[in-house]
Amino acid sequence: MNIIDSLRWRYATKKFDNTKILPQQKIDTLTEAFNLTATSYGLQPLKLAIIKDKKLQRELTTHSWNQEQVADASHVLVFCIENMVGEAYIKKHFDNIKAIRNTPDEILDPFKEQLVDSFKNKPTEDISNWASKQAYLAMGNLLTVCAIEEIDACPMEGFIPEKYDELLHLNDLGLTSVLVLPIGYRAKDDMFSEFKKVRRSIEDTVITI
Repeated sequence: MNIIDSLRWRYATKKFDNTKILPQQKIDTLTEAFNLTATSYGLQPLKLAIIKDKKLQRELTTHSWNQEQVADASHVLVFCIENMVGEAYIKKHFDNIKAIRNTPDEILDPFKEQLVDSFKNKPTEDISNWASKQAYLAMGNLLTVCAIEEIDACPMEGFIPEKYDELLHLNDLGLTSVLVLPIGYRAKDDMFSEFKKVRRSIEDTVITI
């Protein structure tokens, strides 16, 4: 399939085949794609939790408004944001740039200090909202990769983040859950897989100036 056919093939899977497990190669592709996702300033204020423990998936279903996709999926991806994006985090990012590119300090320092000052003056809520937007970018990227790799997926906002954070011990890692993506293979009797896509026309959604 070309990429447009792949995107037409994908849908928000309502029922997964709980007997099928994605091969590790597919998971590796998704983790690499997650890590390559574009983020604002390149700061990557995100982490991805990959859940494959079936007992834990069943527990998480209770905190996902009983959506069975969480229990039946091969894996569940949880997109998390860093709780602290401040001076130390930003300086570590620039240390990484220097280590990888060997960029001189005189080039890096002005931008680094600009970011440090900018984030120092932002309310915590604003930083959290900014980081959450990066999580949506990452999920969008992975949904496209899933389509190309013929991995079924169901993007979800319908869950209780506090309960996920507690069960997955995310607070101990300085993280907060933002989005959930069960992935796997669609069940043969998922009637939604046969439904035609409902989209507005391109003329209604694209403006050429």
